[in-house]
Amino acid sequence: MLSFKINKKAIAILLLSGCTFSSCRRLVEIGPPVNQVGLDQAFSSDATATSAILGIYNNSSARSMLFPMTEIPGLSSDELQNNIPAAAYDEFGNSAVTITNTLAANLWYYCYAVIAQANAMHAGLERSDKLSASVKNQLLGEAKVWRAFMFFQLVNNFGDVPMPLTDDPIGNATLARTPAATVWVQVIKDLTDATTLLTDAYPSSLRGRINRQVANALLARVYLYTKDYKNAEATASLVIGSGIYSLNKDLNSVFTNTSNEIMWQLATTTGLSIYTTNQDNAGGSFAAPAGSIPGVTLKDTIYNTFEAGDLRKTNWVTRTAIAGSNYNVISKYKQRVVASGATLGTEYNVMLRYAEQFLIRAEARAQQGLNATAIADLDTIRGRAGLPVLNNALDKAGLLAAVEQERKAELFGEWGHRWFDLKRTPSLVSPTSKTRADDVMSGIRPATWTSTDILYPIPDAQRVANPKLTQNPGYTN
Repeated sequence: MLSFKINKKAIAILLLSGCTFSSCRRLVEIGPPVNQVGLDQAFSSDATATSAILGIYNNSSARSMLFPMTEIPGLSSDELQNNIPAAAYDEFGNSAVTITNTLAANLWYYCYAVIAQANAMHAGLERSDKLSASVKNQLLGEAKVWRAFMFFQLVNNFGDVPMPLTDDPIGNATLARTPAATVWVQVIKDLTDATTLLTDAYPSSLRGRINRQVANALLARVYLYTKDYKNAEATASLVIGSGIYSLNKDLNSVFTNTSNEIMWQLATTTGLSIYTTNQDNAGGSFAAPAGSIPGVTLKDTIYNTFEAGDLRKTNWVTRTAIAGSNYNVISKYKQRVVASGATLGTEYNVMLRYAEQFLIRAEARAQQGLNATAIADLDTIRGRAGLPVLNNALDKAGLLAAVEQERKAELFGEWGHRWFDLKRTPSLVSPTSKTRADDVMSGIRPATWTSTDILYPIPDAQRVANPKLTQNPGYTN
């Protein structure tokens, strides 16, 4: 799976210290077998085990992927444009990703680095008899959600992927690809298990760690993606009915770290106590100093689809003229940098947001023919955006088109939602097209787009290290 093997003693040190795979590479080189003492010590008390789970949150692999997992799929779709030419980025923008693309390799590597930690965490917790039941359940639930989140990213980006579920580095390094359908089953199992282990109480301030409704929110999304619409509706309803969250009426405060709309957020730089310093990746990456061209902006193909009067267009996008050209600067994240000398920023990296649950439930209800309640959910989101209620006479096709429009307008610049939506949704145009990605992208990139572009290539370096890995269709081996 990975091009290096991680011994168990190294994982124990990494878990406890929160040190990164990149900065602590010397800890993850191939080494001789070691005994279980290191991991046993890591899980010898509630305090040390909690420090171990915080190591996952502090892992630079987790934090380094926060913006790329928005940027890269955004460039692949009709959502984002790259304004600073660079071959690795331009390959995504042209639907011409190569097997040696370093950004695609990073999407793979970062996920598996976190999965390795989650698996070590899971194994250590299961073996330990030193922990209180409440702490053990909480930490197991967090580890399962982290693992599910990473497999969710991998299966959406690469399709069939290796699925390591143990802390055996030797065996995990040589796994073949598991069918995507089986990976989805495991993601659902991890999240379902997590909902029974976790409680609604957040174990940290400012929703920096995972609770039960975080697991439910991600599970609702997974049910939607796997077309289990009944469970998607029911699970999103659990989140909405929990009474914990609410939509911010002020669009300009949605992403502040005290927003009641945020379900889960991470700081860019954290200490084991969570948090010590922070700057949100998206705010710093989408913005630029006055007069400078931002590296990534919103494409006109999305900007021009906002309805008249949509407050998201006026509050979350800033149309800016620079050097004679117009750019749609994504400004839903307000903080570009933490002020000099400040220890805390006012925005963290938002992993999950409450508004998505209404969109999930609306789509699930529309697919089941529950039009009136689906429209009510969409109108909840539209009302916050200053838009009128939808026509209650919409048929299923019209309602699903309205769902797609609201997802574009609400979720742009967040975690590649647009790209994943295009890939998972059937074509609306032609029986010869397989997905909405075919409908949309073939018109934008007629010279380069093919249906196989919905998956990224398995990184060539990983296939060299593990000959059991096959390549995705459409890529030269």
